[in-house]
Amino acid sequence: MDLRIEELSPSNLRGLRDLRLAPGQERFVAPVLESIAEAYVTPTAWPRAVVGDGEVVGFVMANWDPDNELEAFRAGIWRLNVDEKAQGRGVGRFAVNEVAAEARRRGVPRLTVLWERGDGGPEAFYLACGFIPTGEELFGEVVGALEVG
Repeated sequence: MDLRIEELSPSNLRGLRDLRLAPGQERFVAPVLESIAEAYVTPTAWPRAVVGDGEVVGFVMANWDPDNELEAFRAGIWRLNVDEKAQGRGVGRFAVNEVAAEARRRGVPRLTVLWERGDGGPEAFYLACGFIPTGEELFGEVVGALEVG
């Protein structure tokens, strides 16, 4: 699959709206449209569509807020949604790598992500991507960190 990351635009909005998670994953990540609304009112948010072979196959939203009082929210992945039909094809890892590349461009050495533990949750994925639990929890979720720079 030929993957690329794109800024949100009228040409990819419909695909983002139609993106569907695998059954049971909805409890672990907010819907894409909710994330887009949050990005609209959060100036530090960085929402992106993941496009594969001309179709939207995922959504990732990072946040770049170096002055945030909570270290876990200074630079990290807030949302990662991969369409159920595209799961297991490298889309999620591609999105994480793109966020890491953006972090390096910004001179940010460390990314964070929060995840909820549970069957069908994203913990194994984030651990496989190299995130390491920091020992901290926020909002009942595990804080993971990835050194990128």
